[in-house]
Amino acid sequence: MPPATDPAFTPPSLGRRFGALVIDWVLCLLVSNFFADPVRDGWAPVAVLVVEYGFFLGLFAQTPGMWITRLRCLDWSDGGRIGIPRALLRGLLLALVVPPLIMDEQRRGLHDRLAGSVIADAPRPTT
Repeated sequence: MPPATDPAFTPPSLGRRFGALVIDWVLCLLVSNFFADPVRDGWAPVAVLVVEYGFFLGLFAQTPGMWITRLRCLDWSDGGRIGIPRALLRGLLLALVVPPLIMDEQRRGLHDRLAGSVIADAPRPTT
């Protein structure tokens, strides 16, 4: 059932979301070291973050940080993947920092609402 119509939908904790973002940010700092000095060139890790979100969320519904913290980013209305263009938009809006601070009852920041996305728990792998 899509999150928008699921009355039992419970968003994951802010701690897990923040943990995923920290993991992704560290990865972005490491990757940006290959082509810039992230301390001097503050744009470099931000650009990597936007590209990371576009690629991983668009194709897999999870960034590496979300995979580790068992989260996924879904389409709010149908529960599917959001695709690369909306994932890039979400990453760009997240890079602005302000949108995530304004959340609704499903913990959807402005970046999620504008991209039509929501963060949800990822299913546990079955063995």
